[in-house]
Amino acid sequence: MATLAASRESQVSNDDRFFLRAAIVMALTVAAGFSFQLAMGRSTFAAPPLVHAHALVFMGWVTLYVLQNVFAATGNTALHKRLGWIGSGWIFAMLILGCMVTVAMARRGQVPFFFRPLHFLVFDPVTLIAFAGLVIAAIRLRRKTDWHRRLQYCGMSLLTGPAFGRLLPMPLLKPLAFEATFAAVMIFPLVGMLADWRRTGAVHPAWKWGIGAMIGSLVLTEAITYSPVGTALYEYVTSGSPGASVAPLEFPAPPEGPLVTGRTATN
Repeated sequence: MATLAASRESQVSNDDRFFLRAAIVMALTVAAGFSFQLAMGRSTFAAPPLVHAHALVFMGWVTLYVLQNVFAATGNTALHKRLGWIGSGWIFAMLILGCMVTVAMARRGQVPFFFRPLHFLVFDPVTLIAFAGLVIAAIRLRRKTDWHRRLQYCGMSLLTGPAFGRLLPMPLLKPLAFEATFAAVMIFPLVGMLADWRRTGAVHPAWKWGIGAMIGSLVLTEAITYSPVGTALYEYVTSGSPGASVAPLEFPAPPEGPLVTGRTATN
């Protein structure tokens, strides 16, 4: 019995180290992506208040995720639980602001030129819904730490997509820029599976559910985008706005002048 207990304690400790290190790598990936965008002159602080609110809330989640892994690794379960309940409400603000920013860009006709406007309108909300679903499932399974942390990890992996989208040469990846970004995102859960296999000789079943949800979001995005439902959604969202004159499934022409998140600095 003592040997089994020691083995389990060692496994938990190894998990703590892996998930903490992975959380830091994810946070650094996000910071690198947005810092690179700013350094290249493709982003500006002179953005609408909605964009700033969106950025603060999403960066707040990244901070929460890292702190949760710090508390778990250091055994501070009290703070971990308190912050966890804050995070459970935080995801709804992320859903609302994320969808609002996506709709605003589609209505302004300012979707990045390496995305089809309708595709962009669909994949952002679907990705956020998949993220929220994984996090909610993780919260419901919070007493099963092994499931909890792996589902959270998969959810956080989805949020690194925009960062990879700023690090990868997106114009060169057209017409599969979104799919290429998704492939980059999948590196994180695949590393998680490999880490499990190296430590225990087996892959935890939570990865299969987490990765299944991630791939499901990709399939759902493609299905909606190239269906009458997607076309009707785009027409409804852009009705009465400049975006209505933009063909939903055609790539916009690259803007002239300095690029600022896919549009000219004067737009």
